[in-house]
Amino acid sequence: MPAIRVEGLTKVFGTLVAVDHISFEVADGEIFGLLGPNGAGKTTTISMLTTLLTPTEGTAEVAGADIVRARDRVREQIGVVFQEPALDTNLTGRENLDFHARMYGIGRTEREERIRAVLALVELSDRADALVAEYSGGMKRRLEIARGLIQHPRILFLDEPTLGLDAQTRRHIWEYIRTLNRERGVTVILTTHYMEEADRLCDRVAIIDRGRIAVLDTPEKLKEALGGDAITLSIEGDAEPLLKALAGLPWVKQAGVASGAITLTVEQGERHIPALIAAAGSAGVAVTAVNLRKPSLEDVFIQVTGRSIREGA
Repeated sequence: MPAIRVEGLTKVFGTLVAVDHISFEVADGEIFGLLGPNGAGKTTTISMLTTLLTPTEGTAEVAGADIVRARDRVREQIGVVFQEPALDTNLTGRENLDFHARMYGIGRTEREERIRAVLALVELSDRADALVAEYSGGMKRRLEIARGLIQHPRILFLDEPTLGLDAQTRRHIWEYIRTLNRERGVTVILTTHYMEEADRLCDRVAIIDRGRIAVLDTPEKLKEALGGDAITLSIEGDAEPLLKALAGLPWVKQAGVASGAITLTVEQGERHIPALIAAAGSAGVAVTAVNLRKPSLEDVFIQVTGRSIREGA
């Protein structure tokens, strides 16, 4: 039985269709990513799966329990780290965890043991009795992950867990997530608009755009499907004449404009850079920089949505 099964899930707010008939499954023990810009429907999807919102249409089961008819059973099986901070900064780290564990009815002896264990996991044992108001942003995020684990969830929902954190702290949190998944078998549902984060962590990813799932597969297969190298041309002038010229070249698989630059998917990119420069010259477009790299999830996102994730956000 999958950890999560979603069929036709929809959420409408007035005239806004925030989530539009999405369907997918998450295997037990999988790290599954929901990618997309702000407003794409990621957080609304998580809110429905964690029973905070009632779907307008469709069904979903989390740990075998229906998210509408068996809300309490769902909540017993999940941990959640919300996008917005939800800590009491007037309490210590230990007191925040203790309060949360009491809400789950965990007895004193077991509660104290679990608090020690999760504090050690996120490397906050030495700051357990400091006020959360004195914590850095990264420490607060680690404490929120610890709180999401206090009831030993089967499934952990992480909504933008590293949003706004520096690169080093983000990588530390990635390691915590890997540890939970590999050593404890926790199924993880991760929403993010950091493509590198999804690429490093997720077994499979779904890219959501305007409430719908555009593509769903492993990161490697999504990148391989582009069928070539990724080239970015920084230009001066109107991009349209060059785009028209590129459309007639058989080795150009995809071409578009994102963040003011032309993005291409090209077979054997190194060999064709001179021809691209020549085509730009013939079109009257000045190329100021060329970047060649292997395809990334960002390139996949541009192909399926026609824009970069930063533009969407």
